[in-house]
Amino acid sequence: MTEKFNKCKKNSRKIVTILLVSLLLTGCETDISVFDNYEIPLSQSSEQDISEGTTADNIDSEFLSADICVVPKKKQSQKDSFMTAGASLIFDNTHNKMLYADNIYTKMYPASTTKIVTALVALKYGNLNDEVTISYNATHINEYGAKLCGFAEGDKITLKKLLYSFLICSGNDAGIAIAEHIAGSVDKFAAMMNKEVKALGCSGSNFVNPHGLHDDNHYTTPYDLYLIFHELLKYDVFMDIINHSSYKAEFNGADGNKKTLWFTSTDKYLLGSAKAPEGVTVIGGKTGTTSMAGSNLILYSKNSNGNSYISVVMHASDSFSLYSQMSHLLELENQ
Repeated sequence: MTEKFNKCKKNSRKIVTILLVSLLLTGCETDISVFDNYEIPLSQSSEQDISEGTTADNIDSEFLSADICVVPKKKQSQKDSFMTAGASLIFDNTHNKMLYADNIYTKMYPASTTKIVTALVALKYGNLNDEVTISYNATHINEYGAKLCGFAEGDKITLKKLLYSFLICSGNDAGIAIAEHIAGSVDKFAAMMNKEVKALGCSGSNFVNPHGLHDDNHYTTPYDLYLIFHELLKYDVFMDIINHSSYKAEFNGADGNKKTLWFTSTDKYLLGSAKAPEGVTVIGGKTGTTSMAGSNLILYSKNSNGNSYISVVMHASDSFSLYSQMSHLLELENQ
């Protein structure tokens, strides 16, 4: 019995070794140099976390064999002069192929693209049929310009309806409510967020809240956002949410009376105010904007052949520039 176990263990090690060698031969870098050009200085603790997460000995074999697009830092694209945003990428999700990648390992503030991480944790660990009671904390976000769904303290709404409202409206109050319901507090939920993304191989991220309102210690990379979004494509509910241009939320108010709120998507492609290239269908995605983060968008789309794509633009100067550059990337789907 012991001999059989040792033989099985030895074979497992061989498999992991083969996976590591295969990635190295294809140009995948496993040392910390992949992540050494951040725009925002890392704290000492963050540097240690990233270093530990990117050594070959610590990379999970399941992640190595995952169905993802691997882009070595030195294999990124030659800079397209039209792409003036801080970073951008578009990957053929059907064939796991890079079409364009620029600064994808650069640490950046994510703004409300953070909400896809919150959605992942909620979908994985929450019960969509649960009733969530909106708290005082959720209704008292005082940051100037913070977008809110408009829930009142004591309102009761299912987690599913709250998640639709959260992603479509991009309401930060809904994010607090989701975090408190799932984990009991924002801090505990942030710990879940960080644990979850590290399990996906996201080594350039740290999240401290569920909504993306600015914090110097709240950051990610375009490639990490891709990994998170790629995982979310497994959830039918998420795919349905991001394809909604509007949403009607019906729920019970604190006084027991029925309440209704209407939400409109922040995605201009879904609203028709931005136009994708001919032959490209935008399924949906997530926007994010703050003064520190600039304008950001992660998107899922398909071309006329049915191939799917994930694209990211981060730190564009404004909304017009963001959508112009994203449409420029989407043109690559037709080539």
